[in-house]
Amino acid sequence: MKQLPSKKTKRLTGNGSVYHLMMLPGMLFLLVFSYIPMAGIIMAFQNYIPAKGMFHSKFVGLKHFRYMFQLPDIAQVISNTLVIALGKILLGTLMAIVFSILLNEIRVKFLKKYVQTIVYLPHFLSWVVLASVVINMFNLDGSVNQMMSFMGLDKINFLGSNTWFQPLIIGTDVWKEFGYSSIVYLAAITSIDPGLHEAAGIDGASWWRRIWHITLPGMLPIILLMGVMSLTNILSAGFDQIYNLYNPIVYETGDILDTYVYRIGLVGRQYSFGTAVGLFKSVIGIVLLLSANALAKKYTDRKIF
Repeated sequence: MKQLPSKKTKRLTGNGSVYHLMMLPGMLFLLVFSYIPMAGIIMAFQNYIPAKGMFHSKFVGLKHFRYMFQLPDIAQVISNTLVIALGKILLGTLMAIVFSILLNEIRVKFLKKYVQTIVYLPHFLSWVVLASVVINMFNLDGSVNQMMSFMGLDKINFLGSNTWFQPLIIGTDVWKEFGYSSIVYLAAITSIDPGLHEAAGIDGASWWRRIWHITLPGMLPIILLMGVMSLTNILSAGFDQIYNLYNPIVYETGDILDTYVYRIGLVGRQYSFGTAVGLFKSVIGIVLLLSANALAKKYTDRKIF
């Protein structure tokens, strides 16, 4: 016989106390590892010396921010960040949309699940693992260059060429993420009324006409929402990927804000300057997040907060 919940259990679940307690570990994790370390941004306004600590280092105001904008290579670093991030957003979104539409057309369930598993798999692998795969494929003796030699083409040093490094970074990131990103678009497609496709088929509409006039308009709110929200990552071009793939030869086109902060702040031991560059990136990210949230509310009637 099924046991009825007690009055105490009803009271706890009724006012949401149990669910609030379930949030406690996550909130403590955020507090300890995300919010308390934010006190370190004060280093951006100091000449931080580890031996003196944050409480005894000298305050210098905006000195490091002015120095950042006077550096000759900061414009190149920001340009690299924007180009790589925009390339990933645009090409990744396009690939995810196309893949979700094609995947939805597969009627054999076993084949559909098999394709989904294969395409989703790279998302769950870290760039430490995938970088070795990319390096083995695209180095001078890799499979890509061997195939090009077999076709009579000249070998290309993809990982040592400032011309090819950015396309390589964008392409490999899209390969890793487009399958997982397509989950949202696939869910949007399944929410479209099948009766619309049946009615269009009876009227003689071709597959392309049904995609263009029914599927894509049905996906449009999600496409706009995801596209606008992705603008918040415009200055996050992917530290893990680039750090594991780049080298000093391609700093000209491969160095982004995150790797620049790492090289200058940690490797170069300029902690205050590195913090200033990181803080600049965070402020731009917050401005873009608020702007994207307002745009999403205006054009899709959906927002994050």
